[in-house]
Amino acid sequence: MTVGLSRAQRPRSGGRVLQLKPVPGGRLIAVYTLMALGLVGLGVRLAWLQLRQADSLEERARSIQTQTTEPLGQRRSIVDRSGRLVALDEQRYTLWAHPYYFSFAGDDPGGRRSTEEVAARLAEVLAEPAEALIAEMGEQPTGIRLATDLTPERADAIRRLGISGLDLEAYAQRVYPQGPLFANVVGFLNLNRDPQAGLEQSRDGDLRRHELTRRVRRGADGTPLPAAMAPGTLWSDDLQLQLTLDARLQELTAKALAAQVSKWKAKRGAAMVMDVNSGALLALTSTPTYDPNRFWEFETALFREWSVQDLYEPGSTFKPINLAIALQEQAIDPNGTVNDTGLLQIGGWPIYNHDRQGNGVIDYPTVLQVSSNVAMVKAMNRMEPALFWSWLDRLGIDERPDTDLPGAAAGWLKTRTQFVDQPIEPATAAFGQGLSMTPLKLAQLHAMLANGGRLVSPHITRGLRAGDGLAPSDAPDGVQVLDPSVTATVMDWLETVVDKGSGKGVKIPGYRIGGKTGTAQKAENGRYIPGARITSFVAHLPIDDPRYVVLVVVDEPQGGNAYGSTVAVPVARSIIEALLVLEKIPPSSGAPASPAG
Repeated sequence: MTVGLSRAQRPRSGGRVLQLKPVPGGRLIAVYTLMALGLVGLGVRLAWLQLRQADSLEERARSIQTQTTEPLGQRRSIVDRSGRLVALDEQRYTLWAHPYYFSFAGDDPGGRRSTEEVAARLAEVLAEPAEALIAEMGEQPTGIRLATDLTPERADAIRRLGISGLDLEAYAQRVYPQGPLFANVVGFLNLNRDPQAGLEQSRDGDLRRHELTRRVRRGADGTPLPAAMAPGTLWSDDLQLQLTLDARLQELTAKALAAQVSKWKAKRGAAMVMDVNSGALLALTSTPTYDPNRFWEFETALFREWSVQDLYEPGSTFKPINLAIALQEQAIDPNGTVNDTGLLQIGGWPIYNHDRQGNGVIDYPTVLQVSSNVAMVKAMNRMEPALFWSWLDRLGIDERPDTDLPGAAAGWLKTRTQFVDQPIEPATAAFGQGLSMTPLKLAQLHAMLANGGRLVSPHITRGLRAGDGLAPSDAPDGVQVLDPSVTATVMDWLETVVDKGSGKGVKIPGYRIGGKTGTAQKAENGRYIPGARITSFVAHLPIDDPRYVVLVVVDEPQGGNAYGSTVAVPVARSIIEALLVLEKIPPSSGAPASPAG
């Protein structure tokens, strides 16, 4: 449209007429309106995101930026007194297959591989036939467990195959590198990692490692952001539970005990070595035992340490304890004598010596040497029964020992009324029958004789240690019960048992050693089992500076010549010989260089 020009006035240019286009005013307004509405919408959207969705968006962003690692539930290691590993956690892996997502590194996106191709690569690493793997992976499209108990090295080999659709799930597995050697005291974890016996159960709280769920925020280049880490995120718990037991002595003790139990076709046996000044146990073993790495293959009865939990009548090994009580109360003279007639009638009950022979007038060292029951009854009859009972009660015969050993049991003692009113009770108690205790309790009482009269607490743990350090050493402790001069006298008497009596089998040239054998009837449910006996031997060394007590107990050895001197003494000698070397115990001053005679 041309405004204000006539036809004659219109410009000409090469015969063409120039025309002006109309201005699109309505369209421009529409564009501006749309732009304005878009800006308003964007503003509203930004306001919505900032005011209403800011928290959820921030949470999503942090979840993308944050790497979360859940704890495996690992446990602290257990080591012996020298740091040798007894129990530890090792990382293992379970391999899961998801055939629907199978592909190889370098494949085009969306490409899939067959189970046959994957099985061909996996077969060599897993050491399984490819056909077996193909059969397993054909069962379902995802979530197939192909293998478990994979070592870290094998897991790395699987990763290097570059197969998508395979997942390696890490978990902790408890391993006992010493096998059966410490099973009786350490215990084990079941397949669900629940503690089932021993220290694993009783010290479960101490053995649980301090672990946190790790949440680490990373920058765009993957670098961890320290300001975003929770306190303790990167702290490593390297604490270990240290035992007082020595793996070397434990192994020697176990071998000597197992050989003798087998030789005499015995039901079971136990042996222990105790530091008399602190109560620390250097060895504690029993047989038969089990392998905690394959606990499911053994009877559950083997999972308990019977020397700590089962009661027995100590018999003649309790006689030195009774003589110490009588000396303490001045009921007997250390230089006195007693007439061993070989037979007594107490309350209508006959009491014999083991050989049914009398020994005449003998001193107290000889009483122990020949292990006279009759002489012991006469000696203890010089004390009032009530006083005798009060001493047995004071020694904690019927109380659980103060110990960290799991399952430790209290002994059994007749009531004061029964003991006082029935003459046969103090008579049988005089030679170690009619009362019962665990082998652990007997070792504690003999440690009391050796350390000058202190009742110490038997224990097998020193505490938690960090890294390669050592837990604090055991210090002398205990409650003073007997006078040191009394125990010194009894120790001298016990030395004569090794020099001249039934303990000759442990006599070692150059060392002063004391001890006492025991051969007791075996009681069960209040009755003695015909022909069943428990043989034992307890040794103290060195007599001039007592440091250790060695106790060996063998339950129900077979054969007519099964006594403490023939069954238990040889085991004790093997243990003592190893102990002298391992502890570097110097020869005793004044001891003969070669056996007498």
